[in-house]
Amino acid sequence: MTLLRCDLQVPCKPSQQRRTLSFSSAMELSLAHPAVKAFVCGSFSGTCSTLLFQPLDLVKTRLQTLQSGMQAGSTRVGMMSVILGVVRKERLLGLWKGVSPSCIRTIPGVGIYFSSYHSLKQHFFQDNRPGAAQAVMLGGGARTIAGVVMLPITVIKTRFECGRYSYVSVSGALRSVCQSEGPAALFSGLVATLLRDVPFSGIYVMFYSQTKASLPEEIRSSSSAPLANCGCGVLAGVLASLITQPADVVKTHVQVNPQLRTAEAIKYICKEHGLQGFFRGAVPRCLRRTMMAAMAWTVYEQMMAHIGLKS
Repeated sequence: MTLLRCDLQVPCKPSQQRRTLSFSSAMELSLAHPAVKAFVCGSFSGTCSTLLFQPLDLVKTRLQTLQSGMQAGSTRVGMMSVILGVVRKERLLGLWKGVSPSCIRTIPGVGIYFSSYHSLKQHFFQDNRPGAAQAVMLGGGARTIAGVVMLPITVIKTRFECGRYSYVSVSGALRSVCQSEGPAALFSGLVATLLRDVPFSGIYVMFYSQTKASLPEEIRSSSSAPLANCGCGVLAGVLASLITQPADVVKTHVQVNPQLRTAEAIKYICKEHGLQGFFRGAVPRCLRRTMMAAMAWTVYEQMMAHIGLKS
């Protein structure tokens, strides 16, 4: 008995051809592009890391903006003081304040970053391993694209976390900023953000790729490879975080106080707090950025390997 098949050899009726192009087939075609797969893998890794490490980002923002209500007569506000103050006033869930804009920013943002990174790497290097300088350019280029696209959400996230604004929702915050300050306020801190994120990503990718390449082959091909890759990510994250910490402090001040320009924010920090002011919030930021980057890259690379793509 011969079965009718809808392929190139046996013509089919138009109705049969239309039924063949089902929704699942269209989805398979759309997901077949490597950049789309990289976006999905990056978004998933960004979701995991954002939900887990959001409290560290909130504490970092509070330390950098130096809320007077949390100083309690002390000239120095530490990380634990901020955590206890938030829990007392806003309960435990207060540590996750700003998680909505963080997710809205990070989930597509990390996806854009990894898809841009994958596309740039495939376009310029194909199967070749990029060197140290090339890794810096790859990481910086991908972060520039993601940073500019997601900057308005970054501004809203920072304002949610600092505690000075009474926004109820992300959409309401966007409307409020546009109406009271103009759309340009959503791109405040662009220079400081790029000065922070582009070097961070470039330095991180350089240290991460070079450290991972130096691992013995038996470790890279063993079941402990994800753990070793995570260790490489932690080391790269610590170094990149410390180098770019001053730019992060400047970025926070500009986004919380939109009347400040980048140069004015630098002068203000120097005048009020001295050079050490540029390293306020360094501990929670270092912990968060290091662990987020290490987790994001480890999850991303494992997912890319699972679907048969080189990361």
